[in-house]
Amino acid sequence: MFPHHREREQPIFSTRAHVFQIDPTTKRNWIPASKHAVSVSFFYDANRNVYRIISVGGTKAIINCTVTPSMTFTKTSQKFGQWADSRANTVYGLGFATEQQLHQFSEKFKEVKDAARLAREKSQDKELANSALTIAAPQDLSDELQSPPVMCVNGPEDKLFRSQSADITLSAEKERIKKMLSEGSICELNLEAELFTLQDSNSKLVAALHEANANVEQWKKQLAAYQEETERLREQVAELEAHGGHGPSDLLKDELSQSLEELEALLKAKDEEIHILQSKKAEYHQMEHERDEAIHRLRETEMRNSELERRIQNSEQNLNNSLEDRDRMDSEIQRAIEILDIKIFDLNDLRQSLVKLIDK
Repeated sequence: MFPHHREREQPIFSTRAHVFQIDPTTKRNWIPASKHAVSVSFFYDANRNVYRIISVGGTKAIINCTVTPSMTFTKTSQKFGQWADSRANTVYGLGFATEQQLHQFSEKFKEVKDAARLAREKSQDKELANSALTIAAPQDLSDELQSPPVMCVNGPEDKLFRSQSADITLSAEKERIKKMLSEGSICELNLEAELFTLQDSNSKLVAALHEANANVEQWKKQLAAYQEETERLREQVAELEAHGGHGPSDLLKDELSQSLEELEALLKAKDEEIHILQSKKAEYHQMEHERDEAIHRLRETEMRNSELERRIQNSEQNLNNSLEDRDRMDSEIQRAIEILDIKIFDLNDLRQSLVKLIDK
């Protein structure tokens, strides 16, 4: 049975790294799984109480690893670490940009591994309790669960055949809904990882934009001061040219002209820097647009998941109704079998009585 309200996986930590996988033939060389640094995230499934490491590159999952208590993350250098996944029969390697990112990922891996160990211990305790209850149950139920004897009665046999066909149809429908739900979960997981990456990039761009805006204001003030100084120097040059002085005035004029050229070059450089910052601001608006689109796609996926959950509930209701019908038919068949047994017993008594009568 599917749960009526399925909780989706939640991201708990994310970073960016270059992903590698061990060469399956040599078991020594590393094969790049991504051309560029991609997001590597820890997800928690509250429904199954499991933790997973997910990394999506393009349209496929590069890493889809369930964290177990036996896993160990090993730092092999200042910016590289690895761990083995026995289920996928491979070894994953991550190359980080800084040593701090490697340390953060290693600490989070330890926390998630400890949480997975506690979850497994709780699950084992529940299984032990369930097994104890099973052992303590009465053994007479096994006799009641045995199949009734097969009798050549057309009505009950036909009902039993229809019941088995209904079970097969319901099982196929259940598997189809499981497949649809898993596909919706993978799509939602990819969108969540993309949204998580966009949010991280957005926060970095916002910080850079604030810093750039502060620098632009400061540079505008400097430009205003330089422009005032340039105008003053130009006025002095004009006065010197009007007086037509020679000697020391010519040297002062050269110095003022050189200062004027330096200030104009500085103004040109500042204008270029302002132009670069304005282009970065346009990139920031583009990132915001992409983030909004990702949020829109995520909402659409959530709506599709809600529709799938509704269909699952309807299928469960139909399955329950079919099981009740089957139980009702089984009880009718059992009553028919009991009646036939009584009739056969009565016929045997009648036959024995007739045999005794003939012998006399």
